[in-house]
Amino acid sequence: MLSRSLSIPLFLQSLLKFHPHFLVSPLVAALSSFHDEPIAAQLTHLVLALSASADPSVCREFVARVSDRVSSGALGWTSPQLHMLHCLGALLNCEKDNDLHAHIKDMCSLISVLVTGLHLPSEEIRGEVLFVLYKLSVLQSTSAEGDGSDMLIPFCPQILYLLVDVLMKTQNDDVRLNCIALLTMLARRHLLREECAYDTSNMSSYEGFNSKETEEGTKGTSLVNLFAEAIKGPLLSSDSKVQIGALDLLFHYLSSVSTSGYQIRVLVEENIADYLFEILRLSEYKDPAVKMCLQTLKLIYECISGCPGSVSTSQLEELIQVLIRMLRKHSDGDMGMIPETFIMVCSVFVALIRSPSCNGALDLSKPIEEATTHAILACLSVSERNINQILQCLYLLKEAYAYSHDGNSINSSKLELRSGILDLCRSHLLPWLVLGINEMEEDIALGLLETFHSILLLHSSTNTTEFAETLISSGWFSFSYECLGLFTGDSMKNRIYLLLSSLMDSLLQDDSGQPIREAALHLPRDPIDLLFLLGQRSTNSLDLPSCQYAVLLIMYSSSLYDERLADEKLILASLEQYILLNRVDFLNQTTNNLIVTRLVNLYSLLRGLGNMSYQIHYSREAEEIIFQFINNDEWDLLSARIHKVSLKWLFQQENIVNSLCHQILKFCRSYNLEEADIVIGNNNQTINVQTLAELVSTEDNYGARLFVCLLAHLLEEEGQEHDIICVLNVMATMVHVCPAACEQLSLHGIAKTIRTWCHLSNTFSKTTYTCILILVFNTLGSVHPETLSADQIWVAVTMKKVTRLMIVLIPRYSLLQMMEYSIPSKKVDILSEESLFVIGIISLILHRSTTKALEETSKAILFNTCIISMVNTVVCASSSKGPALVDHDEGTSTGETLIFVLLLHYFAVKSLHAILPEFVDWQNFLVSTNPSEPLAFIGIRCHDLCRLLHFGSPVIKIVASYSLLELFNRISDQINSNNEELKCTIGYLMSTRSILEGLVFYNDLRVATNCSLCLTMLLGWEKLRKETNLLDESSWCRLIIEEMTVSLAAPALASQSFLNSQRPAVLIAIALLKLRKSPQWMRSVFDNSSISGMLENLTASDLSSEILILFRELLKSNFLSTEQIATINQMLQECRKRVYSNNAQEGLPNEPIKKVLSASYDMGDICEYLIDLMTSDAYINTGSWGFHTDSKKLLEEIELFFSTLTVDGDSCR
Repeated sequence: MLSRSLSIPLFLQSLLKFHPHFLVSPLVAALSSFHDEPIAAQLTHLVLALSASADPSVCREFVARVSDRVSSGALGWTSPQLHMLHCLGALLNCEKDNDLHAHIKDMCSLISVLVTGLHLPSEEIRGEVLFVLYKLSVLQSTSAEGDGSDMLIPFCPQILYLLVDVLMKTQNDDVRLNCIALLTMLARRHLLREECAYDTSNMSSYEGFNSKETEEGTKGTSLVNLFAEAIKGPLLSSDSKVQIGALDLLFHYLSSVSTSGYQIRVLVEENIADYLFEILRLSEYKDPAVKMCLQTLKLIYECISGCPGSVSTSQLEELIQVLIRMLRKHSDGDMGMIPETFIMVCSVFVALIRSPSCNGALDLSKPIEEATTHAILACLSVSERNINQILQCLYLLKEAYAYSHDGNSINSSKLELRSGILDLCRSHLLPWLVLGINEMEEDIALGLLETFHSILLLHSSTNTTEFAETLISSGWFSFSYECLGLFTGDSMKNRIYLLLSSLMDSLLQDDSGQPIREAALHLPRDPIDLLFLLGQRSTNSLDLPSCQYAVLLIMYSSSLYDERLADEKLILASLEQYILLNRVDFLNQTTNNLIVTRLVNLYSLLRGLGNMSYQIHYSREAEEIIFQFINNDEWDLLSARIHKVSLKWLFQQENIVNSLCHQILKFCRSYNLEEADIVIGNNNQTINVQTLAELVSTEDNYGARLFVCLLAHLLEEEGQEHDIICVLNVMATMVHVCPAACEQLSLHGIAKTIRTWCHLSNTFSKTTYTCILILVFNTLGSVHPETLSADQIWVAVTMKKVTRLMIVLIPRYSLLQMMEYSIPSKKVDILSEESLFVIGIISLILHRSTTKALEETSKAILFNTCIISMVNTVVCASSSKGPALVDHDEGTSTGETLIFVLLLHYFAVKSLHAILPEFVDWQNFLVSTNPSEPLAFIGIRCHDLCRLLHFGSPVIKIVASYSLLELFNRISDQINSNNEELKCTIGYLMSTRSILEGLVFYNDLRVATNCSLCLTMLLGWEKLRKETNLLDESSWCRLIIEEMTVSLAAPALASQSFLNSQRPAVLIAIALLKLRKSPQWMRSVFDNSSISGMLENLTASDLSSEILILFRELLKSNFLSTEQIATINQMLQECRKRVYSNNAQEGLPNEPIKKVLSASYDMGDICEYLIDLMTSDAYINTGSWGFHTDSKKLLEEIELFFSTLTVDGDSCR
């Protein structure tokens, strides 16, 4: 009835206006009298309605009367008492008044009653009591006495034990929330502490209560142990409010100034950290639980770091893995993360990286790299970037890079971490900075620059140098001044110049960036202003010289990487003005030589660029001063990097030729000492052999002349052998890396210089002699024949080499005596390396004679009886070994000597054919009428070659097969052109044939092909066909052809490599089919089924010219049926179409072999070079029997087949 009345506005307004306190006492009395819960709830609703609607004094009177009833204890712990507690809590929760607690008359009695209620097992009573205590704690921060102390202090620590006990035992989430809220308030006021921390004098008036509260369940147990046990349940609660409240409580507990290391250790021992990890896992890394949890973990870790050893490494590893999973999900887009949480994650990770545990035995390189990568990618992936988030992420990256240098920095995992971070900077941060600088906040740009700078400061590894190269290569100088134009703050200017100085330290070494660091405060922002500074007289200001050195360093360094901070004309003008105004300081040698060197290098670059692009105006006076620097030895080529354009311009100046020779000599000395390039850098910055070789190989500079003049000068002086060796080694290396350099060296008189040495060679050591041999060998192998032919000095040089060889072979005889006497085999069975080297040179001379160069020298070699005798003796000694010869390969002295002699023989045969085509009776290489009579020129007879071919090692087989093939070509040409009869016996031919047939299946395709080509020529000789019928009875030839047909007809075996292996047999089959009378068994071997099988297995892409020749000969011999001809016709049309569509134009090689010897050669290099030369030469000159794969030859064979088909079509089956 009262509720209905109060719901009438007019009645309620009159009541509140005239009798506001009229209902207070009846309502409180009624509330304390009824046990019925619905009635009590209705009464409480009326009390709250009146309190909210009436004057604040009504609410205060309700609080005073209700608290009096509760504190009196008259109601006990009956239902009315519970209703009164609920009403009191509701009144205290009213937001209308914040001083309600001041109207409670006896606060201590009230709290005593409430604390007593915590002992009761009723969850409902405990919940109401905890809520009232929480609201009182919130509303009142000091005790009723006003002495500044908290009202709950007199009841501590007993109330703390009770609260912890309630939190531990309750299963009601509302009770947990109220208990956690109250404990959190106590923690914020630093009251959540052990009993020993309280002053017992403050609790004297409550002794009775205190003794009562010490129960047997908690007596003697540490509060922190109970707290750790009690907090576990709420941490894993399914109610997120309870969980977050527990995390907040834990956070404030750890934040309390009274928390000690002992309490932290207890929490760790009780595995609270594990519960936190579980929250992270179950929450799926979502806020707000993550935020609270990370705050708590950070506090735990900060406390742990103050108490080393209190946490295990396994817990640290687990925490790191949790953080990585969060960052990974965030960077992958699987979860969102507010900036505060992200910053906290990075902060915790940084703290972990800097902890002693991470820098001990525990190696966390891979997790740190993964976390850093995900953090960077997450920052760059969001559209709206948070500055603090990015800066914290960059801080994590810097700490990760510093970690990679701590302790054992050469550990493989730390090296990988270092490399991974640098890759991250190169691939993500650097492009972001360079491309987005126009829209980037200054703080972010500064953060990125500071990060790069911190990396450069740790310049203890090649990785940092590579990173510096990456920055420079991205146009860093131009970008730096772009930043200075965009951001006008001093912090940006200082960071830019300090970073540039560190770049110079990394790239130029030796603290090269110091001038920039010293002048950074005085350097301007605009490159034009830099040039203005440079063009001043240094004595105008005390700070000006240091600024000018810094500007010169910036201009010089930027030029090395092809960056121009201003127009080249302006730079040159400023530089010339600097030179002219400060000439006195330069000429008085008061300037550092390194500065002079950089000045010269920069000046020469600008002049060189001007010559390349336009006619630049320059000061001749400044040029003369530059030349004075160089000629006065103030310029040191090796002390600073130099651009290729600079070096080329200097090498074009005749006025400094002598000084350049001196610098080249210094380079040669240093190169031989260090056996590496003098300065580490990329190709356009380094003085190295490659750069010098490129200069020497071109005609527009004095490079070749400088080296030739230097060598000639050293040869003329005494005691210069060491320098001669240094120069020769560099020249040998230049020719090795750039064979074209030989051409220019030869044109500028290297032959004359070598001839001068030949006259003085008795005064030099074997080392010098070997260096000269390398130079001669490389020159002969690389120079064009026209150059050799035009320079007659080469004839004298090469003749001197031949004479030297004779002296080396038998030192005790003069050249004349060696012409008259044969050399005993025991003396020349094995030759020294020096002798073998000279044989290699002689082989090159003979090879050159085939192109009309050095013909007279070659004739002297070919008919030199000493060399002829040496060749015969070596061959005789090797042949006598029989089957044991196979053990003498290129790794033995005997095998090596024999290989060189065989190579000499090959080139001798080629030379004989080229320069004396009508002089030689090639049939003399077969058995002569007097077998003991030696040939009048260098030569090995066929039967000796066959013996070496049969018994020799693989390499001997290769060289012997090429030599034999060359002889067979010459013999066949002579027989065919002159219609001659063979002068040898049938037995000789049959034995030769047996050797060749046995090697058709040899595993080296070159040997097998050469032997098959020889065999085809031998089979075509008329005498063998006339006087024998063994061809029809030859089981071996039949086996070869049968094996070929079976292999070509086998399904799934046809491929280009497989067909290549069948070429030797195909060539023999072609030769047999070309005979006037083919063997009878050929038709049974090439029967209808075999040919059909071959055609089914072949495709248009498999066809080669040899296969087409085979089909054409089968067609001529009427071996093909009409269906087979149609199949071949279709295949050839497809092949022709394929060739045309691919537009394949594979020409045969017609350039000389470009491979040359380095200074650190071995005999294997010379042997390999000569074998390559021999095989390429044989490939070019094999003629119609060569194996051709080029498109032109293939098309020719296709047309020949169609032509044959047209002519012989009527005769085909």
